[in-house]
Order: sequence, then structure tokens, then C-alpha cells
Amino acid sequence: MRTVLVSAVVLVDADGRILLAQRPEGKSMAGLWEFPGGKVEQGETPEAALVRELQEELGIGTWASCLAPLTFASHSYENFHLLMPLYVCRKWEGVPQPKEGQTLKWVGAEKLRDFEMPPADIPLIPMIRDWV
Repeated sequence: MRTVLVSAVVLVDADGRILLAQRPEGKSMAGLWEFPGGKVEQGETPEAALVRELQEELGIGTWASCLAPLTFASHSYENFHLLMPLYVCRKWEGVPQPKEGQTLKWVGAEKLRDFEMPPADIPLIPMIRDWV
């Protein structure tokens, strides 16, 4: 089974809310809510991938120095194994905009369980609630 490296981020705004993105129709796991991020490309660090993905997906700019490692997910799906470092970011430039057809929603950490998420993301919720 191949391992896919994806990095994700918990974007926390000034009010302590967390940004969730709903996967658009046509993508695997469409309709599920997730933390922004994406695949780490060959020769790229997880932090560089997040900086790139946040620009591409949300139109915001940040820096590797603003990404604080929080935890990680390790989950076997049917066709691949996901390894996903999860970072926290409180500083970026711009206003997040849905650039890839996704729906965005700012939510309080206590409400994360109200959103249907991919199986790999669910065990991350208690860590996030404790941290934020």
C-alpha cells in the first residue's frame, strides 16, 4: 500500500474560530469537511506545501515560520495510507476565499464534531480542542 503525505493546517482567526473547507463535488470524499492543506510534492517540505496550498486554495499568504506543528494523522484508507502532519497558523495575509469550488466555514473548536469529516481527521479533534 502506498503512503500519501499530505500536510494540513488549523487556521485560527482573532476570535479563536477554526476554518473548515468542504470538499467539492467531483473530488473523493465530496461533501466532507476538512482542514485546509494538500499533498506534499516531490522535493517539498510539509511546511512549503502548506504555504503553497494556502495560496492556491484560499488565496492567502503565510510563512513556514508561522506554522506551529500540533500533531499528525496516520490512517489507512482502502487504496492508500495517509500520513498527515497538522499545523496551527494564526498569522497570514489576505482573507481566505474558496478558490477551488469548496465551501468555507469558520467554527468554534467546540463545534468541530458537528461537521462530517474524513476518518483521518476525526481523531485530531480532541487535540485541537485542547490546544485552541
